[in-house]
Amino acid sequence: MALILCIEAGTDVGSVALAKNGTLLSLRESLEEKQHARNLAVYVSEILKEYDLNAKDLDAVAVGKGPGSYTGLRIAVSLAKGICYGASIPLIAVNSLEALCRVALEDFDAGILGIDEIEGMRLLPMIDARRMEVYCQLFDAQVHPLTEVTAHVLTQESFLEERTAPEGLLVFGNGAGKCRELFSEPNVHFVEVVPSARGLVKPAFEAYKNGIFEDTAYFEPFYLKNFVVKPSSKKIF
Repeated sequence: MALILCIEAGTDVGSVALAKNGTLLSLRESLEEKQHARNLAVYVSEILKEYDLNAKDLDAVAVGKGPGSYTGLRIAVSLAKGICYGASIPLIAVNSLEALCRVALEDFDAGILGIDEIEGMRLLPMIDARRMEVYCQLFDAQVHPLTEVTAHVLTQESFLEERTAPEGLLVFGNGAGKCRELFSEPNVHFVEVVPSARGLVKPAFEAYKNGIFEDTAYFEPFYLKNFVVKPSSKKIF
């Protein structure tokens, strides 16, 4: 049996899930901005209490490793590491863009994605990286990666081959709105998909079965870009 706690907080969404053998048992999440530090630990406590568990009953903790919000990733990874250290259980890291694709497929299976067919399409999850830049990666409809994760500045030429392919391109994530006016081809479909810890459930279980764990002491989130601190323009004195 694999009882895995999943934590995702790479965007404004803070989400915690409990899964058993790749099946979702419980989910807590919030769309409140800048509330991850307050909410995530509470969600963990609520879920464990719901099933009369403590951290040592878990077999692993999975965390969305990014790319995404610097602050959100730090909070999620710190919480995941703390649980792993305290309970002496392994840490699993999941690509947050892959997790977003998993949510999209679940929504399609549930009939709430807003499209009639997904087989053969290319999936393009996008996470906002400010201005016209997004973190993105191309996948096929079975969530096999077709490209590396990139920080991509959107232009009229972005993903032109995929936009004009007959199979169709599915674009989603909180960065997708930036290219609605740029991607006007009829085979491009924009859908609403919200990041969630439920997207970590299946890849985390696969990683657990294959013994793919992180070094808890040295693991760092996948920021993709360096965090830059800008000096305040406000005069204190």
